[in-house]
Amino acid sequence: MANDERSGSADALIGEEVEVRGHIIDSLLLPKILDRILQMGGNFEIRECQIGARRVDPSYARILIRADDPEKLEEILGDLVEHGASAVLAEDARTQPADIAGAFPEDFYSTTNQRTQVRLGGVWVDVARQEMDCGIEVDPVALTARCVAMTDVVVGMPIVVGHDGVRVVPLERPRDANLFGFMSSNVSSEKPKAISFKGVADTIRETRAEGKKVLLVGGPAIVHTGSSVHVAQLIREGWIQTLFAGNALATHDIEQALYGTSLGVSISKGEPLEHGHEHHLRAINAIRRVGGIKQAVDLGVLKSGIMFECVQAGVEMVLAGSIRDDGPLPEVITDTLRAQSRMREAIEGVGFALLIATALHSIATGNILPAWVKVVCVDINPATVTKLSDRGTFQTIGLVTDVEPFFRSLAAELA
Repeated sequence: MANDERSGSADALIGEEVEVRGHIIDSLLLPKILDRILQMGGNFEIRECQIGARRVDPSYARILIRADDPEKLEEILGDLVEHGASAVLAEDARTQPADIAGAFPEDFYSTTNQRTQVRLGGVWVDVARQEMDCGIEVDPVALTARCVAMTDVVVGMPIVVGHDGVRVVPLERPRDANLFGFMSSNVSSEKPKAISFKGVADTIRETRAEGKKVLLVGGPAIVHTGSSVHVAQLIREGWIQTLFAGNALATHDIEQALYGTSLGVSISKGEPLEHGHEHHLRAINAIRRVGGIKQAVDLGVLKSGIMFECVQAGVEMVLAGSIRDDGPLPEVITDTLRAQSRMREAIEGVGFALLIATALHSIATGNILPAWVKVVCVDINPATVTKLSDRGTFQTIGLVTDVEPFFRSLAAELA
C-alpha cells in the first residue's frame, strides 16, 4: 500500500504518509516518533503540524516517511503503530483464520498494553480486554475485537495480521499534580516517603470514588514483616476488593492466625520457636481438613488475619501456585493457564493495582494490566520495580522501602 515518491533520480525513495494526533508535544510523542524513523533507517518530512494553543488542546501532525525499499518502510510503519501513528489513507484490518489451535497465524499483530483500535468495515473499533503480548480476534459481522491469548486460539478464529487497519492510542501524561502526574517510573530509596504514601492513599480514594476496584498483589513478606494487621485493616475498611497472591502469603497468614508465627518465627518476639518449622504444614493441614479457607472461617477455625478478612468482606481472591508449594491450600490454583485465566477475569473493573514484595506475581499481573490502570510497586529490592518497567508495565511507580512502614502509614492515611 506504499506510495512511490518518484523524483526522476536513481536513488528515489518509497514513501507513505502517517498522522498522529493528541497531546503529542508535551508528552514528547512527536519527537519520539521522528527519532524512531531515523533510528530505523528512514527519513521524514513533516507535511502538516498543528499545535494546540492551550494545554488542554490536542495537536496534529502529518508526516511523510521514506525508506529505501518497501520492506524497510513496512518495518518502520509497523513500529510506529505502537507510538500512535496511523496511515492517512487507512485500510481495514487484515485477518487470517487460525490454522492451528493454540497458535497465531505467522504474521499476527502482537498487542501492547495501550488502548488499541482496529478498522472494520470502515469503522474504528475499540479492542476489548486490552493486554500486552496477545493477538486480536475480530468478529467482522458484529464489528467487535478483543485481545486473545495464544493458548486460547482455536482453529478458524479470525486473527488480525500485519499492522494495516490497526492504531494505538498512547497513554497521555496526566495534568494533575498527584503521584502519577509525571508517569515517573524512576526507582529510588531517597524519595520523600510521606509524600509518596499520601499519594498512594489519595489514589486509592479516587479509585474507589470512581467505582473502580483496588487490586492488592502480595507476597509472604507482608506476613514476615508484621504487616498483616495493617493489610487486614485495609480490607476490613473496604479499601481492597481483589487479592492476587500465591500459596505462601495465604499459608503464612493462616500460620500466624493459628500459631502466632511466620515460618516458625514468632511475630511478637522475632525469634524462632521450638518445632516452629512445622507450623506452616500444620496450618495447611488444618485448612485442608475442613475443606478450605471459607469453611475454616465459617466453622470458627480461622478467626483473624488477611484471609479471614477477605472472606468476611467478600474480597475476590486468586491464589496461583508454583512448583515449590507445600500442600497447597485447597483454594490455590495449580494449573498455570487456569490461574492466568482467573486473573484476567478478576482484573475487570480494576482501576489501581498495589504490588507488594513479590517479583513473580507482580510481573505476571503487570503483563495482563492495560496501561491506563495505575500501578504502584513497593519492594525493598529495587530490581523488582525495575523489572516491571523493563517488561512493559511502563506506568509503574516504584517505591523502594520496607513493607511494614509502608502499610502502617497507608492504613493511617486511609483510616
